[in-house]
Amino acid sequence: MAGPLVMSFEKNIFFFSKWRYALPAILIVAIPYIVWDALVTGSHWWFNEKYTLDFRLAGLPIEEWLFFVTVPFAALFIWEVIAYHFPNRRLEALRYLGYAFCLGALCGIFFFIAGREYTGLMFISLGAAAIVDLILKTHIFLQARLLIYLFAITALILVFNGYLTVRPVVFYGDSYQLGLRIGTIPVEDLGYGYSLILFATILYEKLKARANG
Repeated sequence: MAGPLVMSFEKNIFFFSKWRYALPAILIVAIPYIVWDALVTGSHWWFNEKYTLDFRLAGLPIEEWLFFVTVPFAALFIWEVIAYHFPNRRLEALRYLGYAFCLGALCGIFFFIAGREYTGLMFISLGAAAIVDLILKTHIFLQARLLIYLFAITALILVFNGYLTVRPVVFYGDSYQLGLRIGTIPVEDLGYGYSLILFATILYEKLKARANG
């Protein structure tokens, strides 16, 4: 987060001027994800005490609490950087990605009932993000820059989540997921990260649009 924090004052992006939209969006989205995290820690995943501080809040190490602020903050900064360099352009074909996420939510219900709870919740959260985008009319799934954004997010997840799972800082309950991994990273972690960041971005864009009339 240090890089995006310092670069927030860069004269072209000037992300600092948008913190009043970013921070509420981040904190609001963090609430359901912290609840999700707290409910499944000890089953879907758990934290290696060797690499985390002893202090726990709702069963989560302080590092995990900070995750829900630092990661969306960095992502929203990237979103604005992409917006500056790639002016907004509609890409109608992207709406089908949103539709696919919505259909995926139905698959998520099946996986959840079948006992693959992490897989199910991941698909459901992605579908929920697409539905919220439709309801709030933020049209994230019609913007061509979404493709660049998802590519950047994927790269960051592979680097940082890869580090966490290689050490390992996080252990997983394999019975709650498909068992498919990219290196040491469960594919469910990618969907989890996408949904968290998409929700923050959707709400961020909604707050900006409301403020700008």
